Amino acid sequence: MYALKFNSTVEKTIAKWKKSNPLLHKKLVKVLLAIAENPRQGIGHPEPLVGGGDVVYSRHISAHDRIIYRIHDLEVFVVVIEIKGHYNDK
Repeated sequence: MYALKFNSTVEKTIAKWKKSNPLLHKKLVKVLLAIAENPRQGIGHPEPLVGGGDVVYSRHISAHDRIIYRIHDLEVFVVVIEIKGHYNDK
């Protein structure tokens, strides 16, 4: 089981979703639990990001929202780098 760590921006977004969009927050919790179990497989279509080697991954939370995280195998933790809409520019 991997430990999850969040930066302050991610923590703010999670708190915002918890209040404003409980369904999206519930999906996020499911995805986070799946990441803690196995960061490279599971729900949300995990895929390594180009240029991130085999340590930076992305998963779907919803059709427009993604979670991006970095895997640290030696220390057995995952750092959630970003969480928000992926298609804000369209």
